[in-house]
Amino acid sequence: MPRSRRFIQLDVFSARPLLGNPLAVVIDGDGLDDATMQAFARWTNLSETTFLLPPTSAAADYRVRIFTPRQELPFAGHPSVGSAYAAIESGLVPPGKQQLLQECAAGLLPVRVEGSGSGRVVHVQAPQAKLRAVAAQQRALLGQAVRAELAESQLRLVDNGPLWFVCDLREEAAVRQLQPDLATIGALCQDTGAVGVSVFGRQRAGEASMAVRAFCPADGIPEDPVTGSANAAIMAFLADIGDPDGYGLRYRASQGREVGRDGCVEVVRDALDGSISIGGACAVGIRGELQLG
Repeated sequence: MPRSRRFIQLDVFSARPLLGNPLAVVIDGDGLDDATMQAFARWTNLSETTFLLPPTSAAADYRVRIFTPRQELPFAGHPSVGSAYAAIESGLVPPGKQQLLQECAAGLLPVRVEGSGSGRVVHVQAPQAKLRAVAAQQRALLGQAVRAELAESQLRLVDNGPLWFVCDLREEAAVRQLQPDLATIGALCQDTGAVGVSVFGRQRAGEASMAVRAFCPADGIPEDPVTGSANAAIMAFLADIGDPDGYGLRYRASQGREVGRDGCVEVVRDALDGSISIGGACAVGIRGELQLG
């Protein structure tokens, strides 16, 4: 007989509903098998759905499993930020605790909480990134996909749990106006195991320093509204090439306008150990129960 489980749906990287990246969170995820989790994630048809579980590590505050409609991910940014927020909202984490430890398939990741209630901002440390150059044939396909001739210095493959193609388009206008070849991106991601292609460019007005977009057609998400892991991958890319455009160790990224959202991601790189965290606000839209498993 199906069990009643607590459920929250919230927007991540926005303090207002309907403007961030929606996330479905099953609070009481224990007892569900892999097939049921994947089927539910496919049913919600959101970019990610998460399940909160008792931790297997005594050091962790909670454990999270993260699913796209197609696959499980070891780490993703907006699901990690949103799951931490949901764990606090649902009482899995003691109220007022500011330093948490999230257990996920990518390991134990520090979480920092600022503020409370509607003013709460959650920062999650991304797994250490591994970077490699993009092969010439892949670079040519990416150039076709983003309608631009790309130099080797503008591209990296970045693995920080999911695998991202990261592409520097230099300026905001090139990012905002882009109409990508999604079929080429989807085929490239299928061939390489990448989750998607993320593009960015310098934003010279407004509250953010960077405009970002992320395309994940192979996972059924033509364009992701606001993407934590992609933003962390971009910061890792900037560190790898020496940050020639001077974004610095902390900046704000704007993502989602092209799909009717207005997400804001705080991206920070530690000057000493190079660790990268992504953070933002959340807004709960739905609280309830579901009958599952």
